[in-house]
Amino acid sequence: MRKFLAVLTALLLFGPAAAEDELVPVTEAFRYVVSDASDAFEVDWSIYEHAYLYKNKLAFESGTKTIVLGEPELPRGIDHEDEFFGKQEIYRDFFFVRVPYTVRGERPETADLIIKSQGCDDNIGLCYPPQKWTETVSLQAAAAQEPGLQLGDLAGAGMNEFPPADEVFFPEAFALDGNAVDVGIRIMPGFYIYKSKLSVRALNNDAQAGGWDLPQGTMKTDEFFGEQEVYLDSFIAQLAIARATPEAMELELELGYQGCAEGGLCYLPQTRVLTVSLPEATTVGALPAAADAPAPQSEQARLANILTGESIWKALAIFFAFGLALAFTPCVLPMIPILSGIIAGEGDDVTPTRGFTLALSYVLGMAIVYTAAGVAAAAAGMQLQATFNQPWVLILFSTLFVVLAFGMFGVYELQMPSGVQTKLSGISGNQKSGTMVGAFIMGGLSALIVTACVAPVLIAALMVIAQTGDLVRGGAGLFAMSLGMGAPLLLVGAAQGRFLPKAGPWMVAIRNAFGFMMLGLAIWMLSRILPGNVTMLLWAVLIFMAGVFMGGLTTLTSESSAAQKLGKGFGFLAIVYGLVLLLGALAGGSNPLKPLAGVGFGGGTVLAEAQHELPFQRIKTIDDLDSELAAASRQGKTAFLDFYADWCVSCKEMEAYTFTDEAVQATLSNTVWLQADVTANDEADQALLERFGVFGPPTIIFFGTDGAQRHGYEVVGYMKAADFAAHVEKALR
Repeated sequence: MRKFLAVLTALLLFGPAAAEDELVPVTEAFRYVVSDASDAFEVDWSIYEHAYLYKNKLAFESGTKTIVLGEPELPRGIDHEDEFFGKQEIYRDFFFVRVPYTVRGERPETADLIIKSQGCDDNIGLCYPPQKWTETVSLQAAAAQEPGLQLGDLAGAGMNEFPPADEVFFPEAFALDGNAVDVGIRIMPGFYIYKSKLSVRALNNDAQAGGWDLPQGTMKTDEFFGEQEVYLDSFIAQLAIARATPEAMELELELGYQGCAEGGLCYLPQTRVLTVSLPEATTVGALPAAADAPAPQSEQARLANILTGESIWKALAIFFAFGLALAFTPCVLPMIPILSGIIAGEGDDVTPTRGFTLALSYVLGMAIVYTAAGVAAAAAGMQLQATFNQPWVLILFSTLFVVLAFGMFGVYELQMPSGVQTKLSGISGNQKSGTMVGAFIMGGLSALIVTACVAPVLIAALMVIAQTGDLVRGGAGLFAMSLGMGAPLLLVGAAQGRFLPKAGPWMVAIRNAFGFMMLGLAIWMLSRILPGNVTMLLWAVLIFMAGVFMGGLTTLTSESSAAQKLGKGFGFLAIVYGLVLLLGALAGGSNPLKPLAGVGFGGGTVLAEAQHELPFQRIKTIDDLDSELAAASRQGKTAFLDFYADWCVSCKEMEAYTFTDEAVQATLSNTVWLQADVTANDEADQALLERFGVFGPPTIIFFGTDGAQRHGYEVVGYMKAADFAAHVEKALR
């Protein structure tokens, strides 16, 4: 155990080794970490590979009057024939010293420990002068120290009299070689860990944890769980690691455990992530299949495994297919009127080839910008959605779409400056190259729209970048997904080049239609930051004016064509619907599908259907979450945490269509609904997102009745009510 602690100290402290012919500074040759165990100082030593420390030169003194040291507990050293002092007992590499102490009078918050030592460097053949170091140590609270945390006499004491779990259980891990890790927990006296509650798994996509060779524990009749095998003392066990690649790596292990105090308190289940630096592996391959059913794996994790484990071409084909499916989601569909407006702005010269070329330029702009932004955000740990959904960004680009719409209405002629066109045409010999560049730029700007939604395929690519640092595979996955999202736009470009009317009144009508589409896109973007009734008021004005443009208020004659009559009919209906929306907005309504909800007639009130109040409890911090989970666990309830933001379109879809479903609510009848509003993306929001490795909303995390996270059941992106209800049954059973 002591060697285990010393090795851990070396992993934390040692930097690059010095050159073999140089004498390293004494502070680098002999490093240590001092911690307080309530009744003793524990000193973990880590010694430079060519140095050693004399046992008989090692001594400890107290620099604080109220702290009285006992006899240090020194481990057995190595016999050594020394050229300076003859036969000696020395320490090399790593070792651990325990220095017991007692407190006389009032217990201080900190204490000074004076460490005396002397050692040598046998590579250079020099001996360092005697050293004297003073280390200031933070002492544990007095409530946790009567004596040595023996709390058997505290039965019936209040919860506040027990130390937190992090002060009595200390999970630790270090690498034995490239395929094995020692994982253990240091346990303070007076506490114990349940063996049945221990779990460990690798979080890396290219590594898998195998069997954990746990030692035999002690049988104990427990007041909480009956007859149990427990660990009363610190333990360590070897864990096998299977590797997909032999390269050295940073392994992240998620360790789960639960323990109690002898004094009558049982802690909530704990989860900690330990990072271990694994050297190059000697064995690469999958572990044998376990006898138990495999742990569930979320969709985004499976996709991340495909991206890292499959051939690059197969992975890219899969990501392209998922991107193609995303092309028909509400976050991508608004790109169609943008591209259509660009092509319509070409006038009557658009051919299928020209339309396809413009669409390709637009799609490449979107894919390149989206990929670059995603790679940068994942590598830097940024929240991509929050960055691109700031109010000023939404207002800026909504204004841009309004300006483009005015161009469609003929208020001005939308084209690049003549000087720029002349230079571009001189470079490429193509008089339309300016429009190609414009389409590319608009595609890049349109990538911002896509960031309003997250999906498992997007999170998978970001996971690969953030967790493995593989920018090439992660970025390639993002680019393939972006091309998949843009593939239907290529068909739109080619089809418009073939089917768009050339010159005449129809062309004006088509341009007007695209103008209204862009105004609708501007309202859709602003809906993320505007109140619901204001948004509905804007929709009312837009739809009313569209009805006017369609001819809803024009007078028909017997000579009017069928097209004019259809335009009159649909235009009049649009005007009526616009007036209904206007009435609903003025009455405080916010749902365009139910505009008259709450509008009074003749002193009464007509209600379509009262909006269902969702039983969410808002949390802000990690402490809020832990408190709510503890309360749910005491009541024997499960819980789920919904990450929400005002600018998240899919979040609002989940609230409007999924969470209100009767089957979903019945499935969640014994579940606490928790919601974290991360709209502000402040430090508390980022800490909460980081705890669960969440890249953005909507993401839903599930917890069992024990308060532990149900890994592998995370939901990312919008999910229909029936699918969500079935998923919840599996996640919380």
